[in-house]
Amino acid sequence: MSENEISKIIVDVCYKIHTQLGPGLLESVYETILNYELINRGLKVERQKALPVFWDEKKMNIGFRADLIVENKVIIEVKSVEQIASVHPKQVLTYLKITNLKLGLLINFNEPLIKTGITRIVNNL
Repeated sequence: MSENEISKIIVDVCYKIHTQLGPGLLESVYETILNYELINRGLKVERQKALPVFWDEKKMNIGFRADLIVENKVIIEVKSVEQIASVHPKQVLTYLKITNLKLGLLINFNEPLIKTGITRIVNNL
């Protein structure tokens, strides 16, 4: 399954969650339900995965954590904030670079319409 096929499933699930729950809940609520729904669709999902940084050929456990990694191809960063800050897309791009993955989705559930809350971030895709 390609990154784009996976992202379509993720977007569909986010739409379902957002239409049922709406904006305003904690990020952890959306993350937990998104994780559950993606697994129910038969996808492999890793939650709160530690992302080490390699420096000078040494593994540094610095404390980066990806909210969700789907099929080891797509990183999802879940937010529930009034406004996405400029650092949030940079955070996802950093995660993509240190994992060598190509697609990340920054999803802000605290939007009136979920389609305006989803940002695709690519790394050499």
